[in-house]
Amino acid sequence: MNNLAIGLIIFVAIEHIYFLILEMFLWTKPKGIKTFGLKSKQFAQETKVLAANQGLYNGFLAIGLIFSVIQKNSNFAFFFLICVTIAGIYGSYSTKKIKLFYVQSIPAIIAIIVSFISK
Repeated sequence: MNNLAIGLIIFVAIEHIYFLILEMFLWTKPKGIKTFGLKSKQFAQETKVLAANQGLYNGFLAIGLIFSVIQKNSNFAFFFLICVTIAGIYGSYSTKKIKLFYVQSIPAIIAIIVSFISK
């Protein structure tokens, strides 16, 4: 892995740490409600546990990406970047919000391409 690939992988990991914070800790706060376009604070309260679970999975993706960089293991990086890409595709499809694809999948796809080229 070259420095550009490592930087992109770290960027994707940081994004997912941010998603973890939004979903686990800010879901019922104005920032979380606005970010996810939730219909009300009551809805946010009712779905808080689901969001926290979702945030935890984003944390696992971030840890996997960080681990791949520490271990200098491009196979781990590919696996977690593909997971991120699929999650972004499904999330965008299921919510009908294309922005999710751009924010989550595109950085991961770019990191995959750069990592593959530098391998």
